[in-house]
Amino acid sequence: MDRIDRKIIAQLASDSALTSEQLGARVGLSPSAAHRRVKALEENGAILGYRARLSAAARGNPSTVFVSVTLVDQRQATMMAFEDALRETAQISEAYLMSGESDYLIKVLVPSDDSYERVHREILSALPGVHRLVTQFTIRTLAAGD
Repeated sequence: MDRIDRKIIAQLASDSALTSEQLGARVGLSPSAAHRRVKALEENGAILGYRARLSAAARGNPSTVFVSVTLVDQRQATMMAFEDALRETAQISEAYLMSGESDYLIKVLVPSDDSYERVHREILSALPGVHRLVTQFTIRTLAAGD
């Protein structure tokens, strides 16, 4: 990967909807050369895909909730069962294995703060190995990445 490839990746990371003409102009290439480079980056696995960044409201989930999860123990079987079940849970937007007091931090998107109660009671507390859930509701998003 050379300097031009890194420029292409930086441009596409900030706006993946750029046309080959726009991308080429930004990195100093012709549209066809920019297109060939992008295809090569896709084929070698540097670019994994493209997606639209939608607001939570546009997805019908305007409320963001963070939940710290502590498991009953940290045995591999317990963690794997929890993680496998978590992957099947549609309301989970993101999930992280953490160091510190809790074992996991999950981001839940719900239509309203009131609707979170059902998710908590019927879904999250029913996940295998859950010992404790600590919920925090967001007030406002200050910065958001991909």
